[in-house]
Amino acid sequence: MPRIVIIGAGLSGLATAHYLVKSLSDAGKEAEILLLEAEAVPGGKMRTIRQDGFAMEWGPNGFLTNKPHGMELVKDLGIGDRLARSSDLARKRFILSGGKLHRLPETPPAFFKSQLLSFPGRLRILWEPFASSPPAGVDESLGEFARRRLGPEALEKLIDPMVTGIFAGDPDRMSLRSCFPVIYDLERKYGGLVRGMLGVRKERAKQGEKGEMSAGPGGVLMSFDHGVQALTDSLAGRLAEGLHLNVAVDRVERREKAYVLSMSADGMREEMAANVVVVAAPAYAAAGMVTSLDEGLSGLLAGIPYSPITVAALGYRKATMGNPLDGFGFLIPRGEKRKILGALWDSSVFPNRAPEGHALLRVMVGGVRAPELAALPEADLLTLARKELQEIMGISDEPVLAKTFFHDLGIPQYLVGHGKRLELISGRLAGLPGLHLNSNAYRGIALNDCVRESRATAERIARTL
Repeated sequence: MPRIVIIGAGLSGLATAHYLVKSLSDAGKEAEILLLEAEAVPGGKMRTIRQDGFAMEWGPNGFLTNKPHGMELVKDLGIGDRLARSSDLARKRFILSGGKLHRLPETPPAFFKSQLLSFPGRLRILWEPFASSPPAGVDESLGEFARRRLGPEALEKLIDPMVTGIFAGDPDRMSLRSCFPVIYDLERKYGGLVRGMLGVRKERAKQGEKGEMSAGPGGVLMSFDHGVQALTDSLAGRLAEGLHLNVAVDRVERREKAYVLSMSADGMREEMAANVVVVAAPAYAAAGMVTSLDEGLSGLLAGIPYSPITVAALGYRKATMGNPLDGFGFLIPRGEKRKILGALWDSSVFPNRAPEGHALLRVMVGGVRAPELAALPEADLLTLARKELQEIMGISDEPVLAKTFFHDLGIPQYLVGHGKRLELISGRLAGLPGLHLNSNAYRGIALNDCVRESRATAERIARTL
């Protein structure tokens, strides 16, 4: 019986294992599936920390229903009854501009009334249908795209905060095509963003779908009754004896027709042979593992940078906060020169994140904008976060809970040239049959993207096994 080894039990590794079981069963095939995880718990960054009645997300907050992949996995697992839908407040998102929080306009009427952009800035966006076409054969940055189609003010107050909120990155270095392929395709298919939104709405109307044009992310934000870890716990629970924790793989070699993994398990060195290997670890970890297989592949993987970020979770008594937390949270353009990237008002979005009469906020610090701040000692970082919240939101109350979660290599950055890098990686993998790479470092960082890529990886393996 062939052996398939998946390295890494984050969402990508767990979902790959799940879909492998499913795909092999559907094809009438059998294989031994092993999942090796270096940490003591599975789930990667999808971890929910519970303390004093608060539920604090270590990383992701949930997933959107604007793509089907997450919901399909939930249905597969039979945990639909554990879903927690975000409140309507999740649609209210804010941008800090001129020291004040402005609601992000979602619809054309709201956009024209908003004071987030100046009158000339709004006029410049109205000119978008007449903007120049994209340069041929160029991997355009998000900054270049925004200046060309929407103007510099829209880049500063709309695009920059959006890139900060998703990637904690720099729009002048991030690739439009790799970060937001839907927007990239929309411009090329319809000739512009407004034309594209109208075109998409027309197509949906033909299919009987209703809905207003919106500049928001679309879909409904979903989580689970006990936080996002419920999803990875459910996946891990299905793998039974195939999941092995505290097993750190540091090298993958090729010996004759098999791959051989060198690892440390409970302080002991071991080796394991496999017919198929899926490296579902971050790109920097994968780079170290495959050096002896292909130095060129290792170099390509090591060239994918990650931004550091710290999440500061702060719990307060509602009665003494002096702020209603009426929305999803806020993001901060780099031009505001603040020391935080923004804050999520978690308990307003998912009320079960805080005990009765309390509120939970998560403040984001660091990113490529200020990596040194993410690495501050916890006491200093909490002082910084509280000072920023006081100046921005007027919250001066002493928190009843304060914790930080530091991610030194937090979010992969899809820089200009990322697409070409992926092509080169695919070329190197073609010479290593049976070796697969699957993580959020390649074709999407959100939960839906990871589930989609995991299913595709599993189905590809099942076809060729």
